Order: sequence, then structure tokens, then C-alpha cells
Amino acid sequence: MKTILLFNAVGILSLMLCVWLVSIRRSDVSIIDIVWGMGFVLVAWTSWASRDAGERSLWIPVMTTVWGVRLSGYLARRNHGKPEDYRYAEMREKHGTAFRWISLFTVFWLQGLILFLVSLPLQFAQALQEDRVALLITGIVLFSVGLCFETVGDWQLARFRRNPENKGRVLNTGLWRLTRHPNYFGDFCVWWGLGVLSLSCGAPVLILASCLLMSILLLRISGVPLLEKSLVSRRDGYAEYIRRTSAFFPWPPRK
Repeated sequence: MKTILLFNAVGILSLMLCVWLVSIRRSDVSIIDIVWGMGFVLVAWTSWASRDAGERSLWIPVMTTVWGVRLSGYLARRNHGKPEDYRYAEMREKHGTAFRWISLFTVFWLQGLILFLVSLPLQFAQALQEDRVALLITGIVLFSVGLCFETVGDWQLARFRRNPENKGRVLNTGLWRLTRHPNYFGDFCVWWGLGVLSLSCGAPVLILASCLLMSILLLRISGVPLLEKSLVSRRDGYAEYIRRTSAFFPWPPRK
């Protein structure tokens, strides 16, 4: 197990270093968002290939690949031809020429560390245990619900933004009527699903701490709070949308 963890740590570190070098050439740190999902795919297959766990353990790398490829592909299409994300642009303006070095530690290697910690369920999973079929089914259901919320939510948002009449307006239909962040809720379900799946493959219960870390990031740090801080000022009617609509978990809107 130590070998797998070390191998993945070196792989993530190297991946982030390469992406950082590309970001310097492009003057665009936003590419880290596109690579994020594929980083988990790399860890999942590296961990699977590093042990003789049998074909039944393919559940986790295959499902991680479906999630990671979809996320990276969606972000690549969405960001194509657009300027650097405003969050990174503000950091670049604040730090000036020193930002290229600062970004290596505060953006790329920091996200690499988070990637390593969140992906622990993928790294600790062994072969499926015959007496843990209920956990396997629960994990698959949670993952499927999450993937559905992410995919449909992103599709609805992309369709809404394609209409010029919706510029500056708030999407409050479909899944966005039930939760202000269906994509974040989907991500939440995906990682708890993969966490439960890892339990069915012999991982220790403590591995769920990585799922808790992802939940805290989404709910309290880099997910909902950071995004909504900017949306309130950039979207007319968003404050009213907040009063009506559940922040995270899907629920009928308040009257």
C-alpha cells in the first residue's frame, strides 16, 4: 500500500508540474480546472494496475473514468476561447510577475495535495468482498445519482447561457429550481458513492474522511461560498433566488 501511495504522490506532483509549465506558456492558470478530473482518472488506473485485485475491482477505475472524462471534456468545451477565470486573473493582478511561481504552490501543488487526499478511496480499494454486495449497490446508486445531477445540471446551464436573452439572468428551472448548485451536489454524491464502493472493496472505514474533506470544500470553502459571493453582485435577482432555493441539497423552492 505504501508503494501505491508513493507512486501516486509522485505522479500527481509530476502532473501538476507539467500543467504549471503549460500555464506559464499560455498565461492561463484556468487549465488546472480541466486537468482536475483527469487527475483522478490517472490515480484510479495507476492504483488498479499496481495490485492484483481481480476483474471485479474494475468498478472503481471505470466509474472514475466516466466521471473524470465527462467533467474535463465539459470544462474544456466551456472554457475554449475564453479568458482566464476571474479568480485566477485577480490573483495574477495582485501578485504581478511573481504569480508564475506563487501559482505553482498556491494553485497547482495545493490542488495536487487535495487531489491526493480526496482520491484515497480510489487508492485503498482492493478486490470486491463477497459479503459487501449491499455496499456495492449503495455506492453505485449514489454515484449514478451524482453523475446524473452533474451532467443534467451542466447541460441545462449550458443551454441557458446559449440564449443571448438570458445574459445576466438567473437560471431557476429544471434541477436549478431544486438546488442552487446541482453540479456541486452531484459531485458530493459521486465522491460519497466512490467512498462506499471502496468500502465494498476492502478499504477501511476511515477512508470516508476523504469524502468528508470533499464535502467541506464544496459546502464551506471553495464551492458554494466562493461562487455565490461573486454571483450576488453579478446576477440581478440572485439574492431573491437564494431566499427561495435550497443552497445544496435538492428541495422544492420556498414560496
